[in-house]
Amino acid sequence: MADSNEAAKPGPMNEAELEAFLAGGEVCRATCLDDDGWPYSAPVWHEYSDGGFYLVGREESRWSHYMSRNPRASLCIDTVANPAKVLVQGSAEVIERPNIGGKWVAIARRMALRYLGPDGPKYLEPTMKDPRWLIFIRPRSLKSWRGSFSRLQ
Repeated sequence: MADSNEAAKPGPMNEAELEAFLAGGEVCRATCLDDDGWPYSAPVWHEYSDGGFYLVGREESRWSHYMSRNPRASLCIDTVANPAKVLVQGSAEVIERPNIGGKWVAIARRMALRYLGPDGPKYLEPTMKDPRWLIFIRPRSLKSWRGSFSRLQ
């Protein structure tokens, strides 16, 4: 993240630290509202680019359906070993409804490599016939923190 002196100080991440953290393999917890107005959370892979977060969901994923009907969403990406977290509130935009072979494919391939390493394609390629959503979370607020979590709740 930063040099050893700066990394020891709790506080918000600078832009370089934020980019490096979000390019790692930490799972994102996406929360949206279900059709009855209850919070619904799911662990998802993400890609941070274009000023927001791309999420790829299978056609049957509940969170994708919920976000398509109500755009209010929040994300939590965190780690415990070296305490760091990013909290996001934003609006979900459906970029692609479930399809085969859309823009989601390149994003999903990058995610599979990032999250699963060189074996990522072995997981993804056999499922390429499964239609998927592409959803973009446009942040209205983004808070980051590294070090002790006591000050950012």
